[in-house]
Amino acid sequence: MKEFALIFRATKGTDDKPSPEQIQERMNWLSSIAVQNKLANNGVSLSHISAKTVKADNIVTDGPYAEIKEFISGFIIVKTETIEEAVELAKTNPIFKIGGNIEVRELLHLYDKNLI
Repeated sequence: MKEFALIFRATKGTDDKPSPEQIQERMNWLSSIAVQNKLANNGVSLSHISAKTVKADNIVTDGPYAEIKEFISGFIIVKTETIEEAVELAKTNPIFKIGGNIEVRELLHLYDKNLI
């Protein structure tokens, strides 16, 4: 099985304070993946308020920038045979109801001999 990160992107202001119903809907979706034994890591939620961006030459800025329209709100890691299967899991996430989207990326393990 391969592992894929499902990276959740929300639009500014839509994911700041989810309602109890939205939280329950998200937990139900996460549980549906766990019962299939496809949840490798339940990930974390990421703050877009308490954030900094570190750049070359020790430049540190507040981030993400106020002018951005969407930000990464969190991620989980699933294990599936193919990226298409991971995409199918992502398609059922309730984030689409609030205008968000999900980026699906395969995790590359540095010690995987197929990659070296």
